[in-house]
Amino acid sequence: MEQVILVDENDQQIGFMEKMAAHEQAVLHRAFSVFIFNANGAMLLQQRAIHKYHSGGLWTNACCSHPKPNETVANAATRRLQEEMGFVTSVHPAFQFLYKANFENGLTEHEYDHVFIGTYNGAINLNTEEVENYCFKTINEIEVDISTNPTTYTAWFKIALPKVKAWLQQNNYQYA
Repeated sequence: MEQVILVDENDQQIGFMEKMAAHEQAVLHRAFSVFIFNANGAMLLQQRAIHKYHSGGLWTNACCSHPKPNETVANAATRRLQEEMGFVTSVHPAFQFLYKANFENGLTEHEYDHVFIGTYNGAINLNTEEVENYCFKTINEIEVDISTNPTTYTAWFKIALPKVKAWLQQNNYQYA
């Protein structure tokens, strides 16, 4: 039984809960989102596997998940990137944000999300249990596509994307 780390609005750990119960009860828990760019500045997107417990088939950032109890968020981000996309690269903490998104199946993501950013230019070896497909797009291409096809992207990705764009600009991020 997979557990998530329950937190308060300041990301202070307050307990643990079974993952599905946390999503059924909309309890705030710790999560992470990894954004990967190639040397040309295009973002790696993954299409979630169709059978995922929510948002199946939707496009989103390279990976996202929850750290395990007693696992650092940074270690969890690196672990999950390898588990889902089949590669390892350095990822760096960028910022955090709180969000809450309700889904048609009755589940709710209520997360304190730690965002990590990295670059990668090598081979990708998808875990087809987790990921249906992948592509690289510029932020501008993604913004245009979201404006015309908003239902093809995950709720958290649409919230995080403008924050990632602002962070990249403010930090003069180099895609090397």
